[in-house]
Amino acid sequence: MSDNAPRPAGPDAMKPATAAKKLGIYLPAAPETFQVGALTRDEFQELQSNPPEWLVELRLAGPHPREVVARKLGVSTSGLARAGVTEALTTAEITALLQSPPEWLVRERATQAAVRAENARVKEANAAKAARAQEG
Repeated sequence: MSDNAPRPAGPDAMKPATAAKKLGIYLPAAPETFQVGALTRDEFQELQSNPPEWLVELRLAGPHPREVVARKLGVSTSGLARAGVTEALTTAEITALLQSPPEWLVRERATQAAVRAENARVKEANAAKAARAQEG
């Protein structure tokens, strides 16, 4: 992956966007060599098991993709959209938001907590219903 030539796509190849998503990184922040062409499964496994410095730094400092930003803030990606957060955020920006949460973040975290509680309630109700069905 060190040369700038695009890698050929094959049956075991993975697009850079897919690899970035699986690695939890923001593709536009990755080196150009990563963004060009497809990765083989072996190259992807090597990145996971022995991440290069750029990957370690990107995971630590960002910028992070929306899914990672949402998870770190404890909100949904829809909550980010409702708040108008459309750009990738760095770890420092996320930390600043958590230390001094704006009103939208407090509201979206409460919404996310309510959704989780409702999901847990439904799961518990379904488990109880299944247990009753097995008994009868």
